[in-house]
Amino acid sequence: MLPLSFVVLLAAAMHVHPTDVNPEPELGQVHWSRDLEASLSRAKEEHKPVFLLFQEIPGCANCTGFGARVLGHPLLVAAIEHCCVPVAVRNNVPGSEAEILKRFQEPSWNNPVVRFLDGHGKDLIPRADGVWDANGIASRMIAALEVSKQPVPGYLAVARDESDPVTEKAVFRMHCFWQGEAVLGAMAGVVSTTSGFVDGAEVVEVTYRPAVLSRAALVAKAQAGSCTAEVGGAFRKAPAADQQHALRGTVYERLDLTPMQRMKVHSALTLGSDPSVWLTPAQMAAATAADDRAEG
Repeated sequence: MLPLSFVVLLAAAMHVHPTDVNPEPELGQVHWSRDLEASLSRAKEEHKPVFLLFQEIPGCANCTGFGARVLGHPLLVAAIEHCCVPVAVRNNVPGSEAEILKRFQEPSWNNPVVRFLDGHGKDLIPRADGVWDANGIASRMIAALEVSKQPVPGYLAVARDESDPVTEKAVFRMHCFWQGEAVLGAMAGVVSTTSGFVDGAEVVEVTYRPAVLSRAALVAKAQAGSCTAEVGGAFRKAPAADQQHALRGTVYERLDLTPMQRMKVHSALTLGSDPSVWLTPAQMAAATAADDRAEG
């Protein structure tokens, strides 16, 4: 039987929620403070931004959808809890929370608004309306961390990049698509790689962010990494056993990684860099616990 502590770590790393963290779906899976002043003091001590959510509770479909899609996104939940001080304020009740609305000139009965504050209650980045998607919140969180001169964890960058709505695809031939996945997956701007075949030759299909990595730059980097020029033709996906092959038999194989996390960890393992930079704290703890058990 597995020790209870290991089961808890593994469940967290696999994004399992036996019960919801919050009874209100508008709040997602984040552990929130409801005390703004205490949170501002904590932000000063820990040099972290305050992640201040103004939310209608109970709210409309947009409010509950934001709770599910954004505040329930496992990588964003980890970043909100570990990189920021999360505070939730209801925008549809009287009393002390209504006073906070007045203080920040926020409208009542409004759609979700997230503001990033320093420990003095000042906005780190300009307020923005209508940011209700994972890419937008992740991008703003990264901007707030950068203004605060705090590190941006790899998994938060993954949450931003993986949710970019504008991507393009390219296919490259490689003598071994396992190596091709590693080389291409390590590039900034690449969000996914898939091993496959074109006309019987091993290839890697790449999904990338053109706003970050131009097609010309991608082709140049691919050729520098021993991939041949971009190829055309019908792409046939390789079997599952040939996708991110270096993960097989490792502790990372059991973790519920997002596709981009799998790609980045696979590249790190193949190229000899540190895969842990792409993991959440819960995932790192579960991987360490599994490694310790294997050695014991």
